[in-house]
Amino acid sequence: MRSRPSPARGKTGTDSRPARTWLLPEQVKRLKRATLDQYYTSLQDRDHAIVELLYDSGVRVGELVLLDVENLLLDEDPPVLRMQASIQKGGGPGPAELELDWDTGTTLDRYLTRRPWDTDALFPSRQADRMTASSVRRAVKNAAERAGVSPYVSEDDRLRGEPSEVTPHTLRHSVAYRMINEEGKRMVDVQMRLRHADLQTTTRVYGHLRRR
Repeated sequence: MRSRPSPARGKTGTDSRPARTWLLPEQVKRLKRATLDQYYTSLQDRDHAIVELLYDSGVRVGELVLLDVENLLLDEDPPVLRMQASIQKGGGPGPAELELDWDTGTTLDRYLTRRPWDTDALFPSRQADRMTASSVRRAVKNAAERAGVSPYVSEDDRLRGEPSEVTPHTLRHSVAYRMINEEGKRMVDVQMRLRHADLQTTTRVYGHLRRR
């Protein structure tokens, strides 16, 4: 999983605080499976694609809801998520291209092929052409509660949160955890993937996720 973004500039806001909640890879697998535990197939496909994309790309929920179908380049090798500066938090200095895993591309392609909505927005709702950040947060929280995944809330493995505390930003933090601890990536790699303005921000937010 590689990225070719230009790090975003501007106010860091909540991104500058140490990560409070994150999930381990096996917990994310349970979360993905839980998105399929819904009555409507269209919502199963959509919510599965949302979790898959959040956990692969690390995009923020405010960016996710602004994505259109045309932002996905699924025929590329590997698939690419291309985001113009206007979508990114703080405006960014320019477009960002995030290479996606093939599994993510397959999930997104299946979702787009089967979805019943005819809209430019990548993720619509049953009530509107485009989901809101609140509706994405609700979908992620509901899946976490169905899966019964308790997020980590400190370096102490004994201290766990409630499933209701799992948010899209938890998945962004989980990307950093996976990159640092499962993939052996450097902090600068995390910075580039998550498009922080500087390495100090990345270290401040995720330095405590390193396994001792």
